Amino acid sequence: MALVAGQARAPSRALGRADLHASVSDPVLDTMNFLNEITHRYPEAISFAPGRPYDGFFDTEQVFTHLRRYLEHLAGSGHTDAGIRDAIFQYGPTGGRIRDLVADSLAKDEGIDVPPESIVITVGAQEAMLLALRALIAGPQDVLLVSSPCYVGITGAARLLDVEVGAVDEEEDGFACAALEAALARERARGRRPRAFYVIPDHANPSGTTMSLEQRHALLDLADREGFLVLEDSPYRLVSPGRQLPTLKALDRAGRVVHLGSFSKTLFPGARVGFVVADQPVADGRGGEGLLADELTKIKSMVTVNTSPLSQAVVGGMLLAAGGRTRELNAAAAAYYEQAMRGTLRALDGCFTEAERAALGVRWNRPSGGFFLAMRVPFHAGNAALARSAEHFGVIWTPMSYFYPLGGGDRALRLSISYLSDTEITEGAARLARFIRAEAKEGRAAC
Repeated sequence: MALVAGQARAPSRALGRADLHASVSDPVLDTMNFLNEITHRYPEAISFAPGRPYDGFFDTEQVFTHLRRYLEHLAGSGHTDAGIRDAIFQYGPTGGRIRDLVADSLAKDEGIDVPPESIVITVGAQEAMLLALRALIAGPQDVLLVSSPCYVGITGAARLLDVEVGAVDEEEDGFACAALEAALARERARGRRPRAFYVIPDHANPSGTTMSLEQRHALLDLADREGFLVLEDSPYRLVSPGRQLPTLKALDRAGRVVHLGSFSKTLFPGARVGFVVADQPVADGRGGEGLLADELTKIKSMVTVNTSPLSQAVVGGMLLAAGGRTRELNAAAAAYYEQAMRGTLRALDGCFTEAERAALGVRWNRPSGGFFLAMRVPFHAGNAALARSAEHFGVIWTPMSYFYPLGGGDRALRLSISYLSDTEITEGAARLARFIRAEAKEGRAAC
């Protein structure tokens, strides 16, 4: 019966969270929301939390310049006016329009020599993770192994897809292949099949550690011997100083590495353009063979359909401007982040003498690049401590416990150096030191 004017509609029955997918109640989602809430509640606090690029290198006019460059590239490649309109305004191929430019850039920057058809252009690296997990995890017996601590994006994607996660604990100095080998044996003893291992080998988020060349070779040998794939995620290499170790994908000779990439840290964060290199052959059971990239494209067609052609066009123009060498295009950014990391380490060194560090039980690592470093503290560094830090000392950081999928990191915190000025770093470190001393004096063991 239709409502008459002025008649009140009965209140709708509230949905029960228990009736929704379990991922919406995942503590990681709540903790990240809490971090955002703290940041907004204390806008004057100096924040070492955000891991986003410094925006001082961006200029709005660049968007139009790079878009025009890409349009000129299309015209020079023989596209008609109608074809150019289609390339910008229409959905476009699910696998992406700039795969050839990305393949050229990977060859020049990273020594990764793959055909364009083995690349899928994604909505950021986050979609690349989701596509790879959906394709590789075939059933409830399959498990994803992750280095721990671990970037929350991969564990979040796994949670959304009901993928079981196994943790491979890192030491303070980084990944050790022996720990992965033990995790493989442990999962198989439980009747599960390890399908893939996710790792950030260079300047990892959150720990800042970098895998040695020896461990890279050992990891690839183990993957080939034990029959699992490696999901390599390395977004900080091209914004880090100095010569980088080879990517796992560049070293891979057995087709064991699926390389996840993003232009968010190097070229244009807001474009949300990432990619996945999936050149592994896939047999169709009828005597034919394709690429894993083809299978990921099928999944993408049911997720995002395609990646924004306009975003691809701007990123494509940037790649063209750099001649495919994004490392050279990012030289100034890499120098900036190097100075910020050194400034942060110098400020911390100035705030704590070696004797005080030993007495308090405070220590931190010294990453060679990237955006993050990890600090050990003598108290429970959870949400309650973060709230006190922001309210009473005006400094914000990220609890490392957020990044441990199976628990851990309770007495550690992550500092991001990417978005602060030298003055803010110096003052922020001083505030952090005062907070740490106060917590240690109170003898807070847990809260």
